[in-house]
Amino acid sequence: MAHQTPLGSSASHVSCLDLWREKNDQLVRQAKVAQDSSLPLRRQQLAQGALEGLRGLLCSLQGLPATVSVLPLELTVICNFITLRANLAQGFTEDLAQDIQQGLERVLETQGQLEARLEHELWGLWDAALRVSSLLPELLPALHHLAGLQAALWLTTNRFGDLTLLLQTLTVSQSSASEDMLLLLKSWRPPTEESDAPLTLQNARGLRDVLLTAFAYRQGLQELITGSLPKALSSLHEAASGLCPRSLLVQVYTALGTCLRKMGSPQRALLYLVAALKEGSTWGPPLLEASRLYQQLGNIAAEIESLELLVEALSITRIPEAHQLLIEVELLLPRPDPASPLHCGTQSQAKYLLASRCLQTGRAVDAAEHYLDLLALLLDGSEPKFSPPPCPPGPCVPELFLEAAAALIQAGRAQDALTVCEELLSRTSFLLPKRPRLWEDARRRTKESPHCSPWVSATHLLQGQAWVQLGAQKEAISEYSRCLELLFRATPKDKEQGPASICEQGCTSDMALQQLQTAALISRGLEWVALGQDTKALQDFLLSVQMCPGNQDASYHLLQTLRRLDRRDEATALWRRLEAQTELPQENTARSLPLYLETCLGWICPPDRETLREEFQTSGDL
Repeated sequence: MAHQTPLGSSASHVSCLDLWREKNDQLVRQAKVAQDSSLPLRRQQLAQGALEGLRGLLCSLQGLPATVSVLPLELTVICNFITLRANLAQGFTEDLAQDIQQGLERVLETQGQLEARLEHELWGLWDAALRVSSLLPELLPALHHLAGLQAALWLTTNRFGDLTLLLQTLTVSQSSASEDMLLLLKSWRPPTEESDAPLTLQNARGLRDVLLTAFAYRQGLQELITGSLPKALSSLHEAASGLCPRSLLVQVYTALGTCLRKMGSPQRALLYLVAALKEGSTWGPPLLEASRLYQQLGNIAAEIESLELLVEALSITRIPEAHQLLIEVELLLPRPDPASPLHCGTQSQAKYLLASRCLQTGRAVDAAEHYLDLLALLLDGSEPKFSPPPCPPGPCVPELFLEAAAALIQAGRAQDALTVCEELLSRTSFLLPKRPRLWEDARRRTKESPHCSPWVSATHLLQGQAWVQLGAQKEAISEYSRCLELLFRATPKDKEQGPASICEQGCTSDMALQQLQTAALISRGLEWVALGQDTKALQDFLLSVQMCPGNQDASYHLLQTLRRLDRRDEATALWRRLEAQTELPQENTARSLPLYLETCLGWICPPDRETLREEFQTSGDL
C-alpha cells in the first residue's frame, strides 16, 4: 500500500510552495511574452490572462494562515499583481492600496499581532512591518519591493509626507534624517534578490530608479513654474541622467531649455531644444519653446518658422507606442497641466498663436490667412475641432472675429473684413436692446454674455476703418458714430451679474473701454479732417483728450487741428502740457489691451509727430 503524505505535513507544504512558485514564474513569463508581442489583441489577451492568473494565485495563498516560509512568495505575487494591474489600468486605483495593506497585515499576522494591526493606519502598518523584517531578513527583499509600489502610489496621490517617512525608514544611512526626497531615493538601497527567488515583472531597484526619475522631473517642473530656476536646473539634470524614456526625455530637455532661457543663457537653451527634437517624434513642446526663445532674441523669422512647424507637427496623428508591462516613469506623472510651460495645446491653439504673432509683427498678409483658417473651423460646423486657447493669452470667439477683421484690414482686404464683421454682428447684435433703458433688463434676461456691447462697438469701429480703406468716408463716419453710441449708452457693469471671465475682463476693463472710445473719436475726427470739416474734428479730438488725458495721439491730433483753425493760444497751452508729459515716465498700456484694439490704435498714431514737435520748438508760437 502506497504511503500517503498528510496535507498538513512539511513535505506537503514544501510541495505546494514549489507549485505556487512555479505558477508565479509561469505567469510572469506569460506577461513578458505579452510585452514582446507586436499584435495588440494578442498582447492584451496574454496580459489579461496573466493578471487573472496572479489574482487566482493570490487568493489561494491568502486563503491559508500566513507563514514566514510562504510570505516572501506571497508578497512577490502581490507586487507582480499590482505592477501588472496598474500598467493595464494606466494608473493606481484605490483597491491596489488595499492589496498593499493586506500584504502588510499578513506580515504582522506571522508574529501574532492580529489585534495590533487593526489599530494601525497604513503608515503605522509599514512601521510595524519593517520592524518585524529586522527579525526576519528573508522578508526584506519582498518588503522593499512592496515599499517601492507604496512609494509610487503615494507619489501619484501627492502624499509626500508619508512618502518621506517611508523612505527615511528604508534608508539606513546618514541621509535617513533628511527630508530631501531626491537624496532619500538615491540613498535607498533595496536588498539584492537571491538567484533562486521567485520571478518578478520589475524588481525593487528598477522601481527605485523609476521613482527617482519621476520625482526629479516633477520637482524640476514645479520649481520651473514657481521660478526657482537654479533648483529646477539641478532637478531636471537629475531626471535627464536617470531611467528616462525617450518620450519623457523630450519633455525634460524642453524644460531645461525653458529654464536656461529664463536664466539668460539662450545659446545653451537652444542646444537642449535641438537635442529634444532629435530624441523623438513629440515635437510640439520643443517647437513652442523655440518660438519663445527666438521671440526673446528678436529673431522674428525664426520665431514664425517655429510656430509654422508647431502647427504642422500638431496636425500629425501619431500612433502611441505600446507600454511595457512595468511601472514606468510616465505612469507616475500628473496629467498635463495647461498652465505648464510644456503644454503646447491643440493644432487650432497653435494656429491662433501663429496668426496673432504674425499680426503683432507686421506680417498682416500671413496673419489674415491664418485667421481665416481658424474662422473656417468655426463656421463650417467643425466647432469641436476649434478650441481657443485659455485666456490669457487666447481670445474669446468674438475677439477672434475682431482680430481676423483687423488682420484683413491691415492686409488691405477691406471687403473681406466687412464680411467677417457682418458675421460677428449677426451672432451678437440681437443681444443689444433697442433703447438704452432696456439695456439693464435685457442683460438680465439673456443667457449670453452681458459684455457683448464692447465687442459690437469694436465691430463697428473696424467696419469704419474698412470703409475708410474703400474710400467711403460717409459710411465710415456712420460706423464710428454707431460705435460711440453703443459705448456711451452702456450702463456700468452690474456687480450682481457676478465676476466676468478673464477674457471678458480684458475687453471690458476701464482701460480697454477708454481706449476704444478714444480710438473711435480720433478715427471719426480724422474723417472730418479729410472732409475739410475741422470744427467737427475739433469736437471729437477734444472729447478724446477728455476721455483719455494721457493719450498723446489724441493730443497731437488736437494740436494740429488747433493750428489749422489758427487758435494759437490754445495750441501753445496744449503743447506745453505735452512737453511736460514727455518728461514723465510713460506707462505702456498696450500689453493690457486686446490685440484687435492694439492694432486699431496703431492706425490712428500721427505719422508726423516728430516733425510737429520740431516745428513747435523752432516756431515763434511759444
